[in-house]
Amino acid sequence: MKLQGKVTNWNDDKGFGFVEPNGGGVRAFVHIKAFNSSSRRPVNGEIITYKLVSENNNRYKATNIKFSRDINRSNGRSGAHSTNNRNKGKSSILGPVFTVLFCIGLFISVFNGKVPVNVGFAYLVISLITILAYAKDKYSAQNNRWRTPEATLHFFSLIGGWPGALIAQKILRHKTSKNEFISTYRITVFLNVGVLLVVYTEEGQHLLHNIILPLLRG
Repeated sequence: MKLQGKVTNWNDDKGFGFVEPNGGGVRAFVHIKAFNSSSRRPVNGEIITYKLVSENNNRYKATNIKFSRDINRSNGRSGAHSTNNRNKGKSSILGPVFTVLFCIGLFISVFNGKVPVNVGFAYLVISLITILAYAKDKYSAQNNRWRTPEATLHFFSLIGGWPGALIAQKILRHKTSKNEFISTYRITVFLNVGVLLVVYTEEGQHLLHNIILPLLRG
């Protein structure tokens, strides 16, 4: 028997929550793997249809889950949804393409002597550290352990680890649904790109070779 209800207490990092049936009834556990459609993830308040399955200890879980608005969507809305998916697909491609272009620009800058080799190496090392930090936070979220502060993840991005952060977001599907987090992450990206552009100016070269590098060398 199919039921309809509202998603509550949804934890996107862990991929689970609960559903309260419309009109009252048994509260059931909801897991992301039970959704028939993998095109998007649920949010709190989302209306879904599901099949109620009884488990041990008088607990229940929802299976064969579908989004109600997907079922009730008209043909016209289906076309609009397809357009939105295409736009999201384009947006998801822009990030990796931009990252590749930045890395190419950084490599050229190192090759031309505009940027020290150590800086290019630092980007690589910090990106790897950032990927590990995201992986640890994802693992901690799934196992109810101590989380890595978001400020720490942003700090790694700011000091050069933002390419690694993007890789971790795409592969681990971590932090991608939090708009505020993504907005702050993008700021760290823009700051890194801005610094690279400044280095190409005469003033930037003077600052790098006459002030910053001597300070780093002690």
